Amino acid sequence: MKALVIKNTGSWYVVKTDDGKTMECKIKGNFRLRGIRSTNPIAVGDYVDVRFDEQQQVGLITEIYDRKNYIIRKSINLSKQSHIIAANVDQAFLVVTISHPATSTTFVDRFLASAEAYRIPVILLFNKGDILTDEETHLQQMMMTLYETIGYKCMAVSAATGEGIDAVRALLEGKVSVFSGHSGVGKSTLLNHFIDGRVLKTAEISEAHDAGMHTTTFSEMIEVANATNNTYVIDTPGIKGFGTFDMEKEELTSYFKEIFHYSKDCRFSNCTHTHEPGCAVLKALEDHLIAQSRYNSYLSMLDDKDEDRYRASY
Repeated sequence: MKALVIKNTGSWYVVKTDDGKTMECKIKGNFRLRGIRSTNPIAVGDYVDVRFDEQQQVGLITEIYDRKNYIIRKSINLSKQSHIIAANVDQAFLVVTISHPATSTTFVDRFLASAEAYRIPVILLFNKGDILTDEETHLQQMMMTLYETIGYKCMAVSAATGEGIDAVRALLEGKVSVFSGHSGVGKSTLLNHFIDGRVLKTAEISEAHDAGMHTTTFSEMIEVANATNNTYVIDTPGIKGFGTFDMEKEELTSYFKEIFHYSKDCRFSNCTHTHEPGCAVLKALEDHLIAQSRYNSYLSMLDDKDEDRYRASY
């Protein structure tokens, strides 16, 4: 029977069948032999075929349906493998905080580029505005202006006070939405506003490093309360770094919207936008039409051989 994967606990998967029942499943033994270079060949959001094994008294996943998209990063421990964060999503919300902990533009840009590669719209949620200093509030406004100018929707929210929650809820209606970001940015606290009868774990920020402590261990897909059918949110483990996977250098330009826009006027079609004469991207950078932070992120991804090089130090 067909089912939706709603939770991944490592070696076990929880699925929801078409009749609304949930079942714990394992992958059928030969499933991993299909050349899927991933630490999790099945991800939350996948549609699968399952059958119940009477002898073993366990559900078995026997087939995975084609995905319309997925969002992916390098495995933390296995650099030659990927880790699929979620599959078959309609949109992604990246939760950003200016402080406690600080989210770097490099991290934001890497997430956005990966989402662009798999055609997943991203909305940036700037959380914890209620605890910012005047200087930090100004910095948040500058970051929001930067990404809005590029073409990304940005929203100021506060999981603590409820600011912006109703506006986010309206965007969830009828869609599958994945929430991601560093540990400690408030993903679980935000999601608790949308989930009826479910309380996701939250944790205090580590004082030693001003960094979040992981409370979500595995990805989980949860129905949004008081919404139409097929309205789900996916909570994901906090991500310290976001390395790229399976991106060709020649394609990278198209994953940065503003760089792609100006690249059309470059003298050479194979321009890398690093040193070539007649490079329209370098001219736009010189004229401050492309932000230096975005260009730096582009350069770092061009030279991305080791994810650890760009991970946060905590």
